[in-house]
Amino acid sequence: MDDSTIESLRRALDTAPDDLAMRARLAQLLLDAGRLDDAMVELGELLRREPSNPEARRLLTVALAGSTTTEPEPDAAVDQVAAPTPGTAAGPHADSFDWTAAEHQVNDLVEPMFVSEASGPEEPAYDVEASTVTLADVGGMTNVKKRLNSAFLAPLKNPKLRELYGKSLRGGLLLYGPPGCGKTFLARAIAGELGAKFLTVGLSDILDPYIGMSERNLHEVFQLARREAPVVLFLDELDALGARRSMTRNSGTRGVVVQLLQEMDGISSLNDGVFVLAATNQPWDVDPALRRPGRLDRTLLVLPPDEPAREAIFRTHLRDRPVEGVRLAALATRSDGLTGADIAYVCELASEGALLDSVETVVARTIGMRDLEAALAEVTPSSGPWLESARNAVEFGQDDGTFAELRAYLKKVKRL
Repeated sequence: MDDSTIESLRRALDTAPDDLAMRARLAQLLLDAGRLDDAMVELGELLRREPSNPEARRLLTVALAGSTTTEPEPDAAVDQVAAPTPGTAAGPHADSFDWTAAEHQVNDLVEPMFVSEASGPEEPAYDVEASTVTLADVGGMTNVKKRLNSAFLAPLKNPKLRELYGKSLRGGLLLYGPPGCGKTFLARAIAGELGAKFLTVGLSDILDPYIGMSERNLHEVFQLARREAPVVLFLDELDALGARRSMTRNSGTRGVVVQLLQEMDGISSLNDGVFVLAATNQPWDVDPALRRPGRLDRTLLVLPPDEPAREAIFRTHLRDRPVEGVRLAALATRSDGLTGADIAYVCELASEGALLDSVETVVARTIGMRDLEAALAEVTPSSGPWLESARNAVEFGQDDGTFAELRAYLKKVKRL
């Protein structure tokens, strides 16, 4: 059989790698051609895909015996039945032979079975990263930055003044507001301002279906944060991790809240250099004990971006796209009420419209104001449902003054 047939089979297997009969035929042709090493590779792959394949076992037996032909001579076949070789069972269709020897033969030619990435060293469950952004990278939001500086950053950055005035470092900061307004980005910026590492933890990192495992996961997070201090520990979706215990019947969820309280201010906790930040869209659902002084006792309302912030967000999302004649100031004015996520979606829609137009006309073109204005017309503020929920919580819920800033904003936008 010439090499062209073998190469044709190889190309066919590239398009149909699971065709085991074709692979067995290729191995047989390779053995007939005296190409033992290549045949062993194909046989090893065939056995990896189907360990009990009888044809693969037969061909492998022939290959290990040093034969270069798949059709034994009649006398040899009789001898094989009459006097089986060591390690093989009697009979031409025997399945048992020295598989250990076979494994050594193909060890360097074929990857071992049942090896996956999980077999390597165990990766750490949580990533501690260096923050590369600061508040200078946050466009607009002047009032938010002032509140952050006065309530959280200034005491941390001035240890001598803190000591003079007896200011404690206990306590954390709770960021709340509608989704898509940049609470996580602000937390990263705070870490950058402090020169601290950043450790973010979400619901899926903590909750576990087995009893006691969620509490253990939470303890491991705080232990890691203490080892990596100074670090900003960011707890995302706090309303799920620290839901009101009066509203939960699940004992597992209640246990997580209790564990979180113990980690934040327990007697054995050494949280020096661990700055706890948390974010939630539903602060009224957070257990009141978590907002007690010494815990998450400072709150900061993060609202949809103001006009300078919207302009900065448009600039960020259009920076790496082909644009022409775009007036960012006009876009910022027309996008009042949109969240940062909404603006990102506007840029995506505009880019998609220009792309589809280019496909239809077979001429690539840039993204212009016409595309962005059309996208703006399609997008409505996603914060509407949140504002309605906030109105109900402020108007009919028990407010201890925590949401005074939110109440003022709702009145400003005529929601109260």
